[in-house]
Amino acid sequence: MDQDVVKELQKSIENAKAHFQGELTKLRTGRAHPSMVEDVMVDAYGQAMPLKTLATITTPEPRLIQISVFDPSQVAAVATSIRNNQSLGLNPTDDGNIVRIQVPQLTEERRLLIVKQLGEKQEDAMISLRKARHEAMDTVNKAKKDKDIGEDDANRIEKQVDEAVNDAKKDIEETAKIKEQEIMTV
Repeated sequence: MDQDVVKELQKSIENAKAHFQGELTKLRTGRAHPSMVEDVMVDAYGQAMPLKTLATITTPEPRLIQISVFDPSQVAAVATSIRNNQSLGLNPTDDGNIVRIQVPQLTEERRLLIVKQLGEKQEDAMISLRKARHEAMDTVNKAKKDKDIGEDDANRIEKQVDEAVNDAKKDIEETAKIKEQEIMTV
């Protein structure tokens, strides 16, 4: 029983950390990267589709994103979707075949805004960790109440749960600190 609780908690923690890592790749650091635009939703063929399913996204230069759309009739829709995405703040150009995006140098104001977004994503990850801890503790308390486990076992499991959650918090905080330095570096 105790190993099940810890394993379930570990799985929840890994999911929270993986989601946080995925969210970090979407934040701009001043260099062009395909992950900045790959999840932009484009209205194509009568439905919203992620850009990565409609095109090949490359970064031939540090400040340039190049999008080769598979179907040339969708080039304008791709450019419009990127332009209308306020969180990106990018202005694409297209020549009818390829969409190019010059990634501008980040201003101090924009950097601070991105750091704020980083803080929000970090807080979301922390909420996920607290939720996982709460669920694990509920399971332990229910088992203790039902007399499935003794007081000593319950205390041992609770310590394992707290250690695992604290380690995950440290990992997320360190990762966020590194990303913040990356964003603030001119």
